[in-house]
Amino acid sequence: MNYEQAINFFHSFDRFGVQPGLDRVCALSAFLGNPQKDLSFIHVAGTNGKGSTSTMLSEVFRAAGYTVGLYTSPYVLCFRERMQVNGKMISEDELSSLAATVKNAVVQCNENNIFPTEFEVVTAAAFAYFKQKNCDIVILEVGLGGRFDATNIIEHPECSVITSISFDHVGVLGDTLEKIAGEKAGIIKNGVPVVTSENQPEAVLSVIKDDAQAKNTAVHLAHGSLPVVSETLGGTKVNWDGYELTVPFAGAHMVENACLAIKTLTLCAEKWHISQRHIVDGIAAARIPARLERLCEKPLIILDGSHNDGSTKALAEVLKKNLDGKKILALMGMMADKEVDKALSNLLPCFAHVLTVTPSNPRAITTCELAEKIRTFGASAEAASSIDHAIDTALERLGNFDALVICGSLYLAADVREKFIYHIDKLSKNQ
Repeated sequence: MNYEQAINFFHSFDRFGVQPGLDRVCALSAFLGNPQKDLSFIHVAGTNGKGSTSTMLSEVFRAAGYTVGLYTSPYVLCFRERMQVNGKMISEDELSSLAATVKNAVVQCNENNIFPTEFEVVTAAAFAYFKQKNCDIVILEVGLGGRFDATNIIEHPECSVITSISFDHVGVLGDTLEKIAGEKAGIIKNGVPVVTSENQPEAVLSVIKDDAQAKNTAVHLAHGSLPVVSETLGGTKVNWDGYELTVPFAGAHMVENACLAIKTLTLCAEKWHISQRHIVDGIAAARIPARLERLCEKPLIILDGSHNDGSTKALAEVLKKNLDGKKILALMGMMADKEVDKALSNLLPCFAHVLTVTPSNPRAITTCELAEKIRTFGASAEAASSIDHAIDTALERLGNFDALVICGSLYLAADVREKFIYHIDKLSKNQ
């Protein structure tokens, strides 16, 4: 099996199971020899902040000298991002070999009338890969929810981390914060410490604490913030336990994510020999695409994958704090099944004009529908006919604005990131 065939193999399955449950992924992992049972994990669930928190955790364990697996979703640039060891994506050859192995296990499942979904297959494959690479620890990010997420077949992680919870995937997880929190808290295991933020809504904290109590474990609350030394679009310097710590992502929400990582790491510090210096160096080294990522400084171009109420509020706060009074052009594309109105009400006050586009996903709201919806908010918007048209138009108009912000969906980020980088490099060479 070559690389293209491997990618097609993983994408050939249904995205969601007909019925919730872990039976399918358990069966598939069993046919692979249950690799997850030979690995140590930190399990990370939540609505927003999973990716950045997981990345910071991964970098600190790396700084402490461990071989670290990182499993995330969705990817921004390419599928291989989802499985990383010590910051390096799985190679094309490794993915091809892994797919061939997993395919045999899937065939065995099918022979027993078991039909795993795409995420279940990818998760089982990741377990096999991390065992193959002899990972000391794996930072395991939940895909959706927690209770019935394929990652939840692990039995006794080092720690269960629950990041910020807000409304998202309400059709699957529930239409109240309590219901959503209940699904996320499903990752809590008997006797395994739980870390979450003191900034969680009280209703969310109540659900998490009740679940933890029922499973005979404690909830450890991370600080919601730290004293700020300085803050720019490049990140925030804070005081932590006598150290000046650099959180290399902008916004108070990213400091909160760093606090979650720090609390988790301090709980693991004795067993895993993690020092304060490891924490400072590891967090400062964290990088992740499409999280308030500055593609260019002059002109300023920011790419952010925010797409729900919580994450778009966080983006708006960063823009107001750092670009207040600036004239901002936006390029937006969104999924129709997201809370589009809430996201727009959060973001539109920040923008002078919006170019809309249809991301390359069947769930996307069309460029014309999004532009019309934006106009109902009294904002200025126009629909681009294609992604390339949107990029060309944004770059042509940018001279009349102070900044360009690209946001609304990680799918949009994946569509445009490399194209913008190409154009930026081309412009810099011609200057």
